[in-house]
Amino acid sequence: MPSTTSVLSTYTTFTATTMLVRGVISEIQAITSQLIPNRLQALLLSKLGGLYPNWGSQMTLIIDDYEGYSFNELYEASQIYLQTKITPSMERLRVSKGSKDNKVAVTMDKGEAVFDVFEGIQLRWEATCVETKDENGGKTEKRGIELSFHSKYMEKVINSYLEYVIETSKAIQEKNQVVKLFSLGDMAGSGDMDGSWGSTNLDHPATFDKLAMDPAMKKELIDDLDRFVRRRDFYKKVGKAWKRGYLLYGPPGTGKSSLIAAMANYLKFNVYDLELSSIYNNSDLRRLLVSIRNRSIIVIEDIDCTIDIENRQAGGHDQDKGGHDLQGKGHELTLSGLLNFIDGLWSSTGDERIIVFTTNNKEKLDPALLRPGRMDMHIHMSYCTPSGFRVLASNYLDITSHDLFHEIDQLMMEVEATPAEIAEELMRSEDADIALEGLVKFLQNKKLGSGKLDSNGEEEGFKEENESNE
Repeated sequence: MPSTTSVLSTYTTFTATTMLVRGVISEIQAITSQLIPNRLQALLLSKLGGLYPNWGSQMTLIIDDYEGYSFNELYEASQIYLQTKITPSMERLRVSKGSKDNKVAVTMDKGEAVFDVFEGIQLRWEATCVETKDENGGKTEKRGIELSFHSKYMEKVINSYLEYVIETSKAIQEKNQVVKLFSLGDMAGSGDMDGSWGSTNLDHPATFDKLAMDPAMKKELIDDLDRFVRRRDFYKKVGKAWKRGYLLYGPPGTGKSSLIAAMANYLKFNVYDLELSSIYNNSDLRRLLVSIRNRSIIVIEDIDCTIDIENRQAGGHDQDKGGHDLQGKGHELTLSGLLNFIDGLWSSTGDERIIVFTTNNKEKLDPALLRPGRMDMHIHMSYCTPSGFRVLASNYLDITSHDLFHEIDQLMMEVEATPAEIAEELMRSEDADIALEGLVKFLQNKKLGSGKLDSNGEEEGFKEENESNE
């Protein structure tokens, strides 16, 4: 057994060596922070950190993907930010590419680390993933990111560095200008709503200048959207949730879905397609609501058809005392639950949100859904007008004038044709003369309310009747 003197001498030597190494690392940090770019600093520190991983008093911040049912926006911001910090020295990376993505997305795999430097502070990011089992034996993954640094910089990291990460991620998102379309996963039969959404890029080409809608209504809507997004302080001052509701109503084919896509492309807001028929009760609706991110458009299409919440004054389906639909086949989503989603306490769980209802039959909706504060603007998507036709002619045929325009304008004032019907006729030929002549015949058929015209412009049904009489 070594003597006490020998042990003490060895310990003294080890301590001195450790202090010397720490001093060298500190000197390197001081030099690199002044002379070497941040990316190279992080690479050097990653190598030195591997030799002495536990030096100093470290603090670790844990950033989970979800906080309860709410999506953690700091997690998303960190993921976007860290994509700019990935280096060839890393051993495992996660890569993915959606069918509509322009390039491959590269992110950290679990257990992989990224080093960063911010105002002389050395930071270490690590991706984590914990697999758990639910009550039904299914497996779920809880993803997160850990951020480690010297504890003396805690205040600066939380108040300055994380804000820098968030702002950088926002700048990256605005540069990429990718609008996402979110939809619910397959939860049928499970009865378990975990608030998760699947997404894909929304590559819909619709823009306001391509929509065949009334110009005055279009301008009014654009002005309303612009006013909404710039009034954060106003909504706070008056004590209202920062949201806006729009009801789009009119016959099928009048461009309701295209208008929603144009709104998303104009604002750069993600779209959440909320199918009420997939939601079992009010509790599930609340869970989904809090998991929706800010700066989003929440869409409920065909509100008059998805669930039985028809006009109570018109005598809808029977309901029990709790307001549950007795013919809903297990669904217990109520009108009161939907109203609370629109403008009740649960509507204030997020900011800068737009709620859009679409319907072909406005008269079937309960008046409670339509009052101001719930649906702030009612937008009638009407049949095609002469001005709408001019937009479509420009879009499909690249023309702004033609000898047949006047005749088509007159027919448009006399018949009811949807923009979808007009577009279909214009797509039948690349030759403007042929396409417009076909459109004239189509509108004449609409006006006469009978069968197709033959090549001579005569009504086929009338011709056949005359031949049979001869």
